[in-house]
Amino acid sequence: MKLPALLLLTAAALCAANEQQQALLLKAQSDYDRVAAAAAPTVREASACIQSQAALEPVAPAEELALVRFRKGYCTLAAAATTGEASDFRDAAADFEGAAAVWPARAAAMMRRKQPLEPIPSILRVLAQISRLNAEVAQTHGLHASEDTETALSTALNGDSASFLPPATAHLIVSLGRTWQAYLAFVRGDLAAAARDLPGDAPAWSAWVAGRQAFAAGRYAEAASNYQHAVADWDAAARRDPRPLFERLAPPADPGQAYADLGGAQLLAGDPEAAIASLNQAVKRSPTAARALFLRARAEEAAGRRDAALADYNLASRTAFANAKDLASGEAHLYRGILLYRRHDYAHAEDEFSSALNFEIAADLRSDAVAWRRLAAVASGSCETAPGYLQQALPTVSPYFPQQEARAALAACGALTAR
Repeated sequence: MKLPALLLLTAAALCAANEQQQALLLKAQSDYDRVAAAAAPTVREASACIQSQAALEPVAPAEELALVRFRKGYCTLAAAATTGEASDFRDAAADFEGAAAVWPARAAAMMRRKQPLEPIPSILRVLAQISRLNAEVAQTHGLHASEDTETALSTALNGDSASFLPPATAHLIVSLGRTWQAYLAFVRGDLAAAARDLPGDAPAWSAWVAGRQAFAAGRYAEAASNYQHAVADWDAAARRDPRPLFERLAPPADPGQAYADLGGAQLLAGDPEAAIASLNQAVKRSPTAARALFLRARAEEAAGRRDAALADYNLASRTAFANAKDLASGEAHLYRGILLYRRHDYAHAEDEFSSALNFEIAADLRSDAVAWRRLAAVASGSCETAPGYLQQALPTVSPYFPQQEARAALAACGALTAR
């Protein structure tokens, strides 16, 4: 074949390859734009986007590869938000990290063209951390984020934003990242940090954290009001169909726990009827939550429903035993002890409270178990040493322990001793 003919064939092949590449570029961009423009993209839209980015990735120019990987990660994250698959969330995180890894090649290409230098956008790392946190929630139905995860997210949020994204999208991502940052602080019990880190467009979590702060300060009516606002927002979000993408990627609210906390605050605020209604919702959403059943029993007592309260103490104990390994549950023994105490079987109640202290039990429940055991001793007529021990226990009890009842028992013991 003569040289000119060979050159013509080569040029034609290059032209065809370039046209194919341009077609892939256009399709990949179009598929991504469709997902990015939708408030709640469908799995079909997200899957089409993932496939077109994957087809483009092997032939993408060096300066475009970072954006291809970002778009693939974003669409994978959109799909994961619907499927709830932990592996999909992890794939999205890997794509965002892959985009950050090849970003210097994009920056170098832009410098050669004398365009403004773009440092690696921190928003890629924000998205990677959001994806990994959602993966853990999807896999374990809980969160045990390490200190490294929290540090990585905080560092990313304090970095440069993303000039390659529309400002509204960048704002949503940063706001979502800050909500997760506050949630991590909330999970480890740092309410002040959670309140500080929450963005202004996370009203449910802001109300919930404010409620926790009010509860810790003993302002139970204020806590109940804040909890009510948060629960109403979360319930409204759950009814939206389809739910917006960024709402589905936000930290998870536990409806059962939320209603249990609301009911507990209403009980302590002196509204047992409202507490019972909220705790009915808690039990409906989490039938295996022994704590909600116990709180409902306390509210029923306060409302004068003795039989219903006894039934719920019994159910709380049985539920805690069912949740325990090898029937070793300090919580279950505590609830059974309260049931026996309410039946005036003080000797057996004291035994149950002692058993509660011999098994694993939460710190606040342990303090209550100690006080209940000493109250049972006082109620049974042991007025020599038991009152002193009960007095010592009262400063450490939870707000759900019946302190007024305990003080009445102490007074009765004192009067008996005086006679």
